[in-house]
Amino acid sequence: MKVNRDGLRQWVNFIAILAAFGINVWANIAPWRGLTMGEISTTFFPNVLIIPANYAFAIWGLIYLGLISLAIYQVLPTQSNNPRLRQMGYYLAISSLSQIIWVFLFQSQLFALSVMAMVGILVPLILLYLKLGINLTNLPSSQRWLINFPISIYFAWISVATIVNVASALEIADWSGWGISPPVWTAIMMVVGAIIAVIVIWQRRDSIYGGVFVWALVAIAFRQGQNPTLAVIAGVLAGLLVIIISISKKAKARRKRI
Repeated sequence: MKVNRDGLRQWVNFIAILAAFGINVWANIAPWRGLTMGEISTTFFPNVLIIPANYAFAIWGLIYLGLISLAIYQVLPTQSNNPRLRQMGYYLAISSLSQIIWVFLFQSQLFALSVMAMVGILVPLILLYLKLGINLTNLPSSQRWLINFPISIYFAWISVATIVNVASALEIADWSGWGISPPVWTAIMMVVGAIIAVIVIWQRRDSIYGGVFVWALVAIAFRQGQNPTLAVIAGVLAGLLVIIISISKKAKARRKRI
């Protein structure tokens, strides 16, 4: 029997995205170990300074709104032969499966292993972002909103989450930080994150990706209200990213007019 490869890809991605969404909802409504994701973070990582304020995690609502919209769009019969969706392959399915594994590991308080699962989410998203050439070509608005936007925002937040996850795992492992104080390490990690955002913003003119980092840095500044130095550093980095995003958008508009 001949397998419909396009149909298989469509439904695997569709089911995987919905399954990851369902597991994330379950983990925050009826966690099997009794603690929600936020409660685990508050309980085990009160000293991890790079964790954003709790409100920042509301971005998951927007992420899954985008991903579910993408899941529905790509599963439509009319999109089975869409060459761009064919390029998407199973990368989102792999990321979604890794997301499910990450939830179980994090809920089980296996924080070092959860970093490996987080990398399992991040790497397919990097490959997908590069393969689809996000923001490198002009596309119909439907593809910009239903393909580029969901992938950019998901990729950006997982980039942030990977930094936070690594910092949390090192905290649990009682890492000494090579004698460098936690506030200094936090500042270093924020600068590294901002540099990554600048590279993506400038190379791809991706204001969505950069905007997610602004969101995270502002939330870090709010959480560090009792630590003025870190709050100011986070605020300044967020402000610089806003300026770079603005310059990038103007450069993109100018290039379109030429």
